[in-house]
Amino acid sequence: QLMNLLLLGAISLPTAGMLIPYATFFAPPGRRGGSDGTVAKDAIGNDVLAAEWLKDHGPGDRTLTQGLKGDPTYLVVENDRTLATYGINAVCTHLGCVVPWNAAENKFICPCHGSQYSNQGRVVRGPAPLSLALAHADVEDG
Repeated sequence: QLMNLLLLGAISLPTAGMLIPYATFFAPPGRRGGSDGTVAKDAIGNDVLAAEWLKDHGPGDRTLTQGLKGDPTYLVVENDRTLATYGINAVCTHLGCVVPWNAAENKFICPCHGSQYSNQGRVVRGPAPLSLALAHADVEDG
């Protein structure tokens, strides 16, 4: 009897350890209360609240936040002082460096190998092979 229980435990724990990642892939944790999206986080990890955010950020501003999968993502403020319907993933498509926004030149410039991207994340100058990834952004009440 004891040997059967030990065998069951020895098999169950590794099996559960292998199945949990698959379960979280097919049923990812979402925000409670309705949305299946990811809430953007500011530099210190607080949720970004659009009304408060827009008080401190003007038109054309691109500020780094934490977006999908924890990737650094820029929130974009449009000229009408609303958040854009997209965020720009700040990970360079060449070697994976975080690309800072250069407001003086109105573009993103990678510090690793000099790739340049337009204000909407399109490649202006290589060696980056692809534009910066865009993430859909919604503003929800609440």
